[in-house]
Amino acid sequence: MALDLSDTLVVGISATALFDLSKADAVFKSKYGEDKESAMDEYRKYMLERENEPLNDGTGMPLVKALLELNRYQPKGESPLIEVVVMSRNSPETGLQVLNNIRRKGLNISRHAFTGGESVVDYLDAYDVDLFLTTNIEDAQKVIDGVTCAAAIVKNPPKDLEKIPEGQVRIAFDADAVLFDDSSEIVYKTEGLSGFHQNEDTNQDVPMTEGPYASFLKKLARLQERLPFNTEFSPVRIAIVTARNAPAELRVIKTLRQWGIYVDEMFFLGGIEKSKILKAFKAHIFFDDQDGHLDEASKFTPSGKVPYLSSSPLNEVKEKSH
Repeated sequence: MALDLSDTLVVGISATALFDLSKADAVFKSKYGEDKESAMDEYRKYMLERENEPLNDGTGMPLVKALLELNRYQPKGESPLIEVVVMSRNSPETGLQVLNNIRRKGLNISRHAFTGGESVVDYLDAYDVDLFLTTNIEDAQKVIDGVTCAAAIVKNPPKDLEKIPEGQVRIAFDADAVLFDDSSEIVYKTEGLSGFHQNEDTNQDVPMTEGPYASFLKKLARLQERLPFNTEFSPVRIAIVTARNAPAELRVIKTLRQWGIYVDEMFFLGGIEKSKILKAFKAHIFFDDQDGHLDEASKFTPSGKVPYLSSSPLNEVKEKSH
């Protein structure tokens, strides 16, 4: 009988997002432009020689560790609260270093996909993945365009990672083009701040359309329901960190209310630097659509960029500070 994971939060993560494999990647890329076959040979040799060596944590490791710890609250006889799947373009042979490090760290990860150079995206649905973290831009874009699940391109691991409270999972989201669709962001980019404020205030009672992370947020809400805590005291803590401010704030709150979603903390910044808020919140990960916010935030907080749909007009509009 197949395991039913419909009520389980499933995170798919590439090996390069779970561990710091930048040196191995550099070995491959240094030869790839000259000769793909020799690049693969050099990479294979490099990985086999180091398969028993320890790896440093990647950007996604703090989130994975914190989520897996929640399984101690799994109700008896029910499906797991959390499932993590490592999805790698490595071959099974070159993936041994990753598997050895998973065991070394005692991570309760039992499912893996090694595709030998092929994209892992086609297998996300088979593993019931709700969130996919990767360093591969093409893979993340394919997931977003296919509306397969939430996806992010993780930034480099923070050099000055803030100490995160133990026993909690803290996740922070941007609002527009992440939790919500990009329609309001398009208004801002094309009509400016005054046009954006007028549009959002006029439509404050009209719920926004779901964005690429709406289903993941709802799955997090379901996780909170399954945990033996009142929502206000849940170890899963959710924050929205948005550049919106009054009079564009009410539409966010009313949309989440219509979705039936409880958010612990919400910050309407109106131009204040997001990284300072995120440093104080101590998130395991932060999701945003703009490098302008992510580049600074990722120095202290594990961060992931959410690509726009390939068809989105935002790809053609010059990014502003909003």
